[in-house]
Parts: sequence; C-alpha cells; structure tokens
Amino acid sequence: MAARTPALLLALALAACNGPLPFLSGGKLSGETAAVPSDWSSVPESGTGQLETRPSDPYSINLVYTVMNGKMYVSAGGNEANWVKYMEADPAVRLRIDDKLYDLRAERVTDRAEIEAFAKAWTSQSTFRRDPAKLDPVYIYRLATR
Repeated sequence: MAARTPALLLALALAACNGPLPFLSGGKLSGETAAVPSDWSSVPESGTGQLETRPSDPYSINLVYTVMNGKMYVSAGGNEANWVKYMEADPAVRLRIDDKLYDLRAERVTDRAEIEAFAKAWTSQSTFRRDPAKLDPVYIYRLATR
C-alpha cells in the first residue's frame, strides 16, 4: 500500500485542480462565465490563461494569449498539438482569464498580412518567442464570439 501512496496523492491533487497544471493538461475549466468583450483591449496585451477545447470530453491547457487590435489570439507556432487538433475538429472553446470564462470560437488565421502583424506583436512581447511568420505551417487562432 505504501508504494501506491504517492500515486494516489498525485491522482487526488490532479482531481482537485480546476484546470491544467503548468506542464500537464487538464479537463473542464471552472469559473464564472462572462460576456465576451467586443474589444479585448481591457486585458493586458499579453498574458497567461487557460484554454479548454473538445467540449464533448474537455481538454484544457495553459497558454499565452496576445491581444492585437482589440482581438484575442493564441498561437501554437508550428506545432499541431493535441489542442490544435481538437479545435480543428470543433472550434468551440472556452478561455479562462482571472477566473472568468469566455465561450469562444477558434478561427485559424491564414491571411499572410494578419500572420505577419501577429508575428510582430508576438515577438515584441518576449525575446524567447519564435517568429511565427517564418513557420510553415503556422497555427495561429483568433478567438471570436460564438
């Protein structure tokens, strides 16, 4: 029994979370549902939030968002991660920022000018961010009202 105690404690800790852990995905996000702002300029131009995808079997992750021209964006760079695949299959997502949940729709950005504008905003926010305009394919999503 003692050998299983750490695994049991970890399982209980994960179950108690209301979202993803720093490097582990989670399930359904909790929080107060808020009206989607018509302009996201009221939140910082870059920050960390949680994104829930796959409504039929919720899958959530921590990620960095970017606000550009009053619109909300998330990027997976050149990585078609699980959450990207789930958004491609069903674009209904939920974004949590500061315990507020926003019901949104993920729209993949394919316009070259918008990708380049996003790349300038994205790379200016941190020296550690790769330029997504140089990636092919690139997975950038605008989060819009459903």
